[in-house]
Amino acid sequence: MSRPKVKKYKKPEHIKDYPVGTCFESGHLVQKNAGWRTFKPVVDKDKCVNCLRCYLVCPDGVIYKSEGKVDIDYDFCKGCGVCEYECKPGAITMVKEEK
Repeated sequence: MSRPKVKKYKKPEHIKDYPVGTCFESGHLVQKNAGWRTFKPVVDKDKCVNCLRCYLVCPDGVIYKSEGKVDIDYDFCKGCGVCEYECKPGAITMVKEEK
């Protein structure tokens, strides 16, 4: 079996060539969070400007749009904090998980 060939990165020439979101909608993952998450992201919907940057960077695709603002599927969220880090308006904060 041969290895796949690696293509040289080519910067997209036009905005339409960039991805518009995650590969799958929220809920596509087959296993729920195993309970090891320490912090969970909480969205302040009043601060959210609907830029959807968090949606684009979420590695698990657990962020979705609901009633014009973002929401998070906590069943599959790992609590990595990437969404909080990328949220420029500060609408997402990581809060200690309550057991």
